[in-house]
Amino acid sequence: MTVASASLLLGGGGLVAVNVYASAHEENPAQRGDGAQQQQQQVATIDCPDVGNGLSDVPDAARSEVDGELATMDSQITESYQRLAASRDAAARDPDFVQNSILQPLKERRSTLIDRIDLEISRAGGTSPEGMKDLAACTARSAGTDGSPPAGSAAPSAPADGGQQGDGQQGDGGQQNGNGPDASDFVDINSVQPNVKTPRNQRAASRGTFTTKCGRNENGKFNPDNVIVAPGVSNGAHHMHDYVGNQANDAFASDDDLANGDTSCRNQGDKSTYYWPVLRLQNGKDENDAQADGGGKDQNVGEIQTPASVTLKFVGSPAGKVVAMPRFLRIITGDAKAFTNGDANANASWSCTGFEDRQLKDKYPICPEGSKVVRSFKFQSCWDGRNTDSANHRTHVAFADPASGACPQGFQAIPQLQQRIVYDVPPGPGFAVDSFPEQLHKPVTDHGDFINVFDDGLMRRVASCINRGQRCT
Repeated sequence: MTVASASLLLGGGGLVAVNVYASAHEENPAQRGDGAQQQQQQVATIDCPDVGNGLSDVPDAARSEVDGELATMDSQITESYQRLAASRDAAARDPDFVQNSILQPLKERRSTLIDRIDLEISRAGGTSPEGMKDLAACTARSAGTDGSPPAGSAAPSAPADGGQQGDGQQGDGGQQNGNGPDASDFVDINSVQPNVKTPRNQRAASRGTFTTKCGRNENGKFNPDNVIVAPGVSNGAHHMHDYVGNQANDAFASDDDLANGDTSCRNQGDKSTYYWPVLRLQNGKDENDAQADGGGKDQNVGEIQTPASVTLKFVGSPAGKVVAMPRFLRIITGDAKAFTNGDANANASWSCTGFEDRQLKDKYPICPEGSKVVRSFKFQSCWDGRNTDSANHRTHVAFADPASGACPQGFQAIPQLQQRIVYDVPPGPGFAVDSFPEQLHKPVTDHGDFINVFDDGLMRRVASCINRGQRCT
């Protein structure tokens, strides 16, 4: 397996969370009579505002510098997470430890970077959003989204080096390193009611499809970079990505590199890059990246699973015709920090084969015997007609209205990428997607990334095929 070094997705925000339960091989605090049980069972967290999401208008001349500062800010959160993991005993003894030793130094470092971002934007002729200084401070709270400790959180604490607990134990499907997921993150798909709704096709709908076959990452191309969000920054995601399509993708790949790269796609006119966080089995077995960035060093452990199948399909609009995507258009769907940021940009869909009329956004599915786990992504299908990217990597594209299928005013419909990734994993809670350590491997953080590197002629044929109602490959 190819392993590179890594950084963080969607800059400047995150949740640092560490179980401060005793490790599986340590004394159970419930058996102690020193009154320390309540403190020992708190789940310390640091909730940091996401600076990157608010930067919707950064001059092109400042983009690379700002992306670099945001990646550094993200790394600061991960470093604070690791320090909190290593200092849980001190935090349990001293109620001011987290504020004085973790939060205040983190705020000061974030303030310095926010000042740099403001200066870089100003030098390039732009204006920073008001109130950016207010985003420097992070707060401590429990890891539960409602402010309470997560169910089943009596897991081993995260070791300081991001590795596995020495006793090799794990509980309720949780990761060996103790930072998630836990049993409450899984649900039996049989208990979920059908919930999929799609808008009706209107008379002018574009009903065709174009399917590109790019394999299942049999090549074993992995790295923890993110060339969209953190170009030029090694370990830009702090989690490992699966790649299909373009084989030149890493943190340092330029548009020319992608245009000249090899592709795993059967149609060599499609050199697009499609990538998503790997899925791992939590079975106590090490992967080749157990001591690497993006893997064990970032608390992503377990065997990486090669998908049983990957389907990449472009579909039309129920409201009208589509236009060809511009070359090098970048789209991120979902939010790798949705556990912290909330679900405004979340777009995770989890299900099981035979049950795909039931989609889960914030739970992993427990599939019955003979059924496989399915991850699906429906990407944004509306484009502003001008930009191939934006400062926060979101505002140049948009979702169509879920009821009518129409694009927002000022946007035009493009072929919608739909990804379906199937895994043959043992039934039950024993798997998780890679995530930023502080996001606790929550299913809501699932996300996908796409860069369009179709030949212009082939992309025009894709749009024409969809508009004519044909099924093409």
